[in-house]
Amino acid sequence: MNVFTMDSKLQQAYDSESFRRLGHELVELISTYLSDANNQKINVLDWKEPADQLAFWRQYELNGQPVTRLFEDILKYSNHMHHPKYMGHQVSPTMPVAALAGFLGEFINNGMAVYEVGPSATAIEKLVVERFLQQIGFDGEGDGYITSGGTLANLTALLAARKAVAGQDVWELGHNEKLAVMVSSEAHYCIDRACRIMGLGAEGIIKIPVNDEYHMETDRLEEAYRQARDRGLRVLAVVGSAPSTATGMFDDLEAISRFCKNHGLWFHVDGAHGGAAIFSDPYRHLLRGIEMADSVVIDGHKMMLMPVITTLLLFKNKVHANSTFSQKALYLWEDNADEEWFNISRKTFECTKHMMSIKYFAVMKVFGTGIFNEHVSRAFDLGRTFGEKIRRRKDFELFLKPHCNIVVFRYVGSQMKEGELDDLNARIRTALVHKGEFYIVQTRLENKTWFRVSLMNPSTTPDQLDELLDHIESLAG
Repeated sequence: MNVFTMDSKLQQAYDSESFRRLGHELVELISTYLSDANNQKINVLDWKEPADQLAFWRQYELNGQPVTRLFEDILKYSNHMHHPKYMGHQVSPTMPVAALAGFLGEFINNGMAVYEVGPSATAIEKLVVERFLQQIGFDGEGDGYITSGGTLANLTALLAARKAVAGQDVWELGHNEKLAVMVSSEAHYCIDRACRIMGLGAEGIIKIPVNDEYHMETDRLEEAYRQARDRGLRVLAVVGSAPSTATGMFDDLEAISRFCKNHGLWFHVDGAHGGAAIFSDPYRHLLRGIEMADSVVIDGHKMMLMPVITTLLLFKNKVHANSTFSQKALYLWEDNADEEWFNISRKTFECTKHMMSIKYFAVMKVFGTGIFNEHVSRAFDLGRTFGEKIRRRKDFELFLKPHCNIVVFRYVGSQMKEGELDDLNARIRTALVHKGEFYIVQTRLENKTWFRVSLMNPSTTPDQLDELLDHIESLAG
């Protein structure tokens, strides 16, 4: 029996010829957008106030126009990461081949809970993970997986630390000790969030101060550890930032690894932004000591040109990768004592997840991992170049000499008081966003307002950095 009638909406929705036409139209639309963004024929952002944006989409109707009109409007009122003057949050301009791989994965929709639900992507994920393990310097006993973002990956790593260090099967028995994690005061807020989710509370988040260069003061680890023990806390792990999000400064991973080894603690590296430098010939040294970590997080959607949101969580010892979520679901897999690397939901928080591995694999097969070296090295070079440009301008203050492509600075070319300077820099940033020619963000450091730039786009040039500084001076005037 044919369940479709001639005017069935389901039949229309799955018609292959309609899809073929629409697909070609969408690719043409995105290709034009990519060209217009690269050539700055459009703004980075066409600003609407939040209430106006909501009102626009609330009343939105196609009224008989083709669906490509909807796609055009979504493009128009979105932030354009492929524009070379996008210098805001740490999100990559997606590489086209990775986006196409993502489109394929979205369409065939293999959920990857177990091998038979996603056979190709499961095997490909193992190969991608093996390549990253090799690049870090983990030996053949390592393992890992791709998961949905750095926040979830960092939480999972700390759950693995708890299971490995606490000395009992926390998953089955829970814990009655007061547990703690040591982390830089400048670490990403997701570490704080992960500790609170784990029930550690505020007391269980031991924040180590940073020095004048905003690296963790590793000399303070011993005293902080002793004080924690005196308060009855069981320290599980130390988290090294590579780099911290606000400033782009890398912690001394070698010093942290030595401390963790001396005390039998888990060493975790949050390399969500900078971990991709494992592929960079000139900047690999920033991660010296990463090979001593027990776990490492690297976001593909930050410095590896992947779509959001895709993150590698890598373990030095595969036992920890396989045992964090030890749980039986017999309707999904047979009761088998073997490792079963191919049933990924045994390892991950997600039971069902996107086919994220095919995005990495497509890029690696088309361009090789050398493209990661090229992009990271160029972006980090550009950050240092921008730092020098700021330093040479008398009306600007550079917060710190950049380590990477994150640069923090502010405008100081006036006779205003400090509080007035804060207000001026905030108003300049708002004017930049509303005008839409550039997109940058701001942060608060040392009780001052600063501009924060992340140079994510491979098309951004040094001349455009000069344009940004000129534009800020013009707005200040």
